[in-house]
Amino acid sequence: MADKAVPEQALEVRLASRPNGWPTRENFDLVEAPVPEPGDGQILVRNKVMSVDPAMRGRMNNAKSYVPPFEIDKPLSGGAVGEVVVSNSRHFSAGQTVLHQLGWREYATVGESHAVAVAEENAPLGAYLGVLGMPGLTAYVGLFDIASFQQGDTVFVSGAAGAVGSVVGQLAKLHGATRVIGSAGSPEKVRSLTEDLGFDAAFNYKDAPVAEQLKTAAPDGIDVYFDNVGGDHLEAAIGSLNEFGRIAACGAVSQYNATEPQPGPRNMFQFVTKRLSMRGFIVIDHADRRDRFFSDVGPLVRDGKLRYEETTVEGLRNAPDAFLGMLRGENTGKMLVTV
Repeated sequence: MADKAVPEQALEVRLASRPNGWPTRENFDLVEAPVPEPGDGQILVRNKVMSVDPAMRGRMNNAKSYVPPFEIDKPLSGGAVGEVVVSNSRHFSAGQTVLHQLGWREYATVGESHAVAVAEENAPLGAYLGVLGMPGLTAYVGLFDIASFQQGDTVFVSGAAGAVGSVVGQLAKLHGATRVIGSAGSPEKVRSLTEDLGFDAAFNYKDAPVAEQLKTAAPDGIDVYFDNVGGDHLEAAIGSLNEFGRIAACGAVSQYNATEPQPGPRNMFQFVTKRLSMRGFIVIDHADRRDRFFSDVGPLVRDGKLRYEETTVEGLRNAPDAFLGMLRGENTGKMLVTV
């Protein structure tokens, strides 16, 4: 190995077995594995901070999807930021900080086309995995491109205290929404949405039926629903949407761990009577929007106009617990793991 400081072996987290319903700690393995030497056009990265995201739950199943499933006895993967320690690439040099998708391990060998240089002086490293990373871009694309947000809209966001939802609500307010409503799963999160992030109203979906609470929070209806949850939230939103309302379908976390098919909304005929539209999207299809996203959102983060929160768990050995906690909603904002 070109760098004497690089160990021969390092820790990585592997998928031990596929979960049935809610994942458990037993679905993960912690393994000391050889650190691979980078080949031509590759870099070796010492990861510093990594992301855990709800979408990773789907990849634990052996099911066809928009990305391949995780493999048994192989490391999981996800967003990470780290330092280049060995470079066999003309585009990167040792000491640079890069963003890539090979988290869940201390050292990652990354192809030069799968890494993006980031500047630690512009924003904290964790921001490149959250507000300025894939969650932030998801919020941006979903609100403006998929839901066709317009000034004066009333917007409802489910999972509003999470990494995506919290950005959606703030972007809507900053761009002239008449009213922004969020749902969350604890009194602390509800308070944070209104007192810290500027939402006009928020409610705890555990307190009463979502449809009732949404009608109270939006007596004049909603124009846009950003869906991170599905289930009863989606049915409630359909009931509250005004004519020509738009739904951006980003996720359905309420169903990720279900072992049986879940019933769909019972009010789908309102799509006809109200002329509603609903469109699903995956952020990886919208990489062409990244530069515009950085130019629009970067200054808002730098100037403190767009606030973001992070929940950080220390140590790669605790990454499975961070992932499980995130699925249970124990995080506020982006869930990160320091490596």
